[in-house]
Amino acid sequence: MEACGAATVGRDRGGPAQPLLSVRSLVKHFGGRRSWGGRGIRGAVHAVDGVSFDVAKGQTLGIVGESGCGKSTLARLIMQIIPADAGELLFDGEVVGAHALDLVAYRREVQMVFQDSYASLNPRLTLQETIAFGPRVCGHSRAEARERAQSVLRLVGLDPALFARRYPHELSGGQRQRVNIARALAMGPRLLILDEAVSALDKSIEAQVLNLLQELKARLSLTYVFISHDLNVVRFMSERVLVMYLGKVVEVGPVDRIYDSPRHPYTGALLSSRLSMNPKQRRTVPPLSGEPPSLIDPPSGCRFRTRCALAEGVCVAVAPSLAAQGEDHFAACHAATPGSGHGAAAA
Repeated sequence: MEACGAATVGRDRGGPAQPLLSVRSLVKHFGGRRSWGGRGIRGAVHAVDGVSFDVAKGQTLGIVGESGCGKSTLARLIMQIIPADAGELLFDGEVVGAHALDLVAYRREVQMVFQDSYASLNPRLTLQETIAFGPRVCGHSRAEARERAQSVLRLVGLDPALFARRYPHELSGGQRQRVNIARALAMGPRLLILDEAVSALDKSIEAQVLNLLQELKARLSLTYVFISHDLNVVRFMSERVLVMYLGKVVEVGPVDRIYDSPRHPYTGALLSSRLSMNPKQRRTVPPLSGEPPSLIDPPSGCRFRTRCALAEGVCVAVAPSLAAQGEDHFAACHAATPGSGHGAAAA
């Protein structure tokens, strides 16, 4: 399927080795007021603080973390639904918003599927009108947009003869989410951001949609940013995983390496929270205690130190940076970084 309009020009600019998406030091704070001295902002919510990562072409990056850690805010920053306070986005080597890749061209390349399948559809439009809206805005004729809408409906397993003239309230949750996926695909994107796209579905329907996403990825050479609370689903879908805590990236790396041998204490606690199917291995003690600190006044140094059993003085004084833990595996933990000054780290 071709991209909408001029988006087909200059695709795959840097070859397969160049990341499709590069996020550099992205920052987003909400609210707050300027201090009396005018030197800073007080009371702001630190939703995303200095997040950096790459997504390779054809890869699925899973993003996990507790509610409120900044996953959905990060997705909206990547999609440019909300503006960043600082940082930079590069898409296939081009700076997003620059002359070579303006916001209109970027949004043809990147689309998003939201968690609430009903709220993200216009109740006054038929499914065909909803899906055809994007191509029409891009300059396609009414007939071309209608044909494209019917084509993507077939692609997601919905017969246009039965569904094209229906309204959102006439569909099940799984069917509505398929329509949302079809609407995103109608623009011919290279990257899909899936923000809790299957969390509201029954397990049997969820499995069908996940298999559909895998098939579409292979068929259309798509790249995914997949956000979910379900750690088992993330492992099934992803090649790499990024773990967030209080607006920061605490660990990122290949999915098997992170799931089998996590290096950050928070990642280990998060994975330990998964339910076991073996009644003899049921957990009686929670892997973490206490509530996450306030994003208005996050702790100094390591933000996880207030809940971490390994916390020492260096964790209070110095904020850890992502350090290599193996090939393409990074963790922001003093205890896992040699020479950090932590008692558990090698010299």
